[in-house]
This record gives sequence, structure tokens and C-alpha cells, in this order.
Amino acid sequence: MTTAPQRLRALLADPAFVVMPAVWDGLSAKLTYGAGFKTAFLSGSCVAASRLGGPDLDLVSFGEMFDSFNMVHAAAPDLLVLADGDHGYGNAMNVQRTVRGYGRAGAAAVLIEDKITPRALTSAGKPCLPREEARMKIRAAVTAAKESGILVLARTDCRPTQGIDEAVARIEMYVEEGADILFLDSPADDAEVKRAVAAAKGRPSFAVLSPGAPRATPSQTEAAKLGFKIGTYPTGLLSPVAAGMKAGLAALKAGEAESKMALPPADLRAALGYADYDTEAKPYLLKA
Repeated sequence: MTTAPQRLRALLADPAFVVMPAVWDGLSAKLTYGAGFKTAFLSGSCVAASRLGGPDLDLVSFGEMFDSFNMVHAAAPDLLVLADGDHGYGNAMNVQRTVRGYGRAGAAAVLIEDKITPRALTSAGKPCLPREEARMKIRAAVTAAKESGILVLARTDCRPTQGIDEAVARIEMYVEEGADILFLDSPADDAEVKRAVAAAKGRPSFAVLSPGAPRATPSQTEAAKLGFKIGTYPTGLLSPVAAGMKAGLAALKAGEAESKMALPPADLRAALGYADYDTEAKPYLLKA
């Protein structure tokens, strides 16, 4: 039987562009898999929104992220999940604990970034670790990943604060250290994207393709042409969910039973799996 990391490697070896919805709990994972997606990103921003009702500013702990992963994995065990490991929640040894934990639990890949933690008391900017300290975090992650085979996605956030040359140098360094997937956050333009993809030296490049960045967001077709292999959408499910909740609350406040966006009761029961429960429970019914 192949493992989740092995199945993800096979998927990445296929020439097609990989669309990776962002999930955060059992329902989002179940619906994603049911819609035909093979992979998903356990997004820190989505977990922060759902668990804290707030922004993604490094306030979510490893324990909370790991609990969210277990919910996702239990609801959709065949979904190949890239888990957001943030900054590893500490030093290189914390990184190894994070990578091993996700690997043993069944994640296909884990993201580790080079931001400084704890962050400065502002929501602006992304100060990053010195280059050699970032190297040691990725080296630690790659070493720990050997236990389960989990893929390591190395992310650099240094472009806004240290420039594109430093960011590209870090991607080259992460390739040297054995990272499987590379991620340049906040590229300014297509030329910077192409430099980062070239620095990955044939290894898959990852991109955030939700709207909201200062530069225009590439379409899936444009992203593939730029050399990206994986595109994730952190607001792709979260934003419609928030809109649906607001619509539902507005309907209740107006004296209605539900909003016009609501699923019919039968469709909701089907999505939640009531029939599946009855099928699975049938062997355990007591004889009359």
C-alpha cells in the first residue's frame, strides 16, 4: 500500500497543474474530496479564522494546527494534505517535532517558513531569520522527514523586507538542503516568479492564487505557464463560507428561516453523510 507522501510524489510527477483548495476542518475536507480534488492545503490562515475568529498573525499553536489536521484527515482519509507547519513553532528541534508529528499522523507534505517568531507587535511586514539560521531549520525538517517520507515545502517570506536577490538565494539554498517543494511569498511581478522557479531547479514551485495580493493574481493557466506546479486558494472556501454565514444571520434577523443561499435540507443531509452513517451502522443493528 502506498503512503500519502508517495501518492503526492506521483501526482507531482504528472504534467498537470495541481489545484489545492485550502481546508480547516472535517466538513471543508469532506466536501473538497467529494468534489474530486485529490489534494488540499491545511491553511494556517483558515485555521486561525475558524478557531480564533481572527487573522493569521502567528497566534495559532502547533497543538491547534495538529488537532485541525486530525479532523481533516479523519473526515477525508484519502485526501493528500499539505499541512501548514508555519515557522515550526520554535527552533530547529521544534521544527523536527512538527515534521515528525505530521508525518506520523498521515500528512503528505509540510510547509516550513523562515519568518521570525514571535513576530513584532504589528500586523505589517514579515521579518525573517538570518539566512544560515533558516538553512538549519530546513536541514532539520529534511532530516526529520526521512522517518515518514513526508515532503518538505520550504517557504521564504523575505522578499518584502530583504529583496528578491536574497529570496532567490534562499530558494537555491533550500534546494541544496533537499527541500521537495519551493515557495517564494510575495513576488512583485512575473519576472521575479520566473527567477524563483528557475532557482528551484526543476522541483515543484508552489503559489498562493487567491485574490488580494498587491500584484494581479494569475489564473490557473497563467500560473502553469509561469512554471508553478501547485496553486492553493486560502480564501477560496473560507470567503464564501463567511459570506454564507453573514447571509444566514441577516435572514434570521429579518424574520426568515434561512437565506436564499441555503442548501435544501435533503442536499445538506446528503453532504453531511446521513445515508453513509446508516449504511455503516447496519451490520451492528440488533436482531428483532
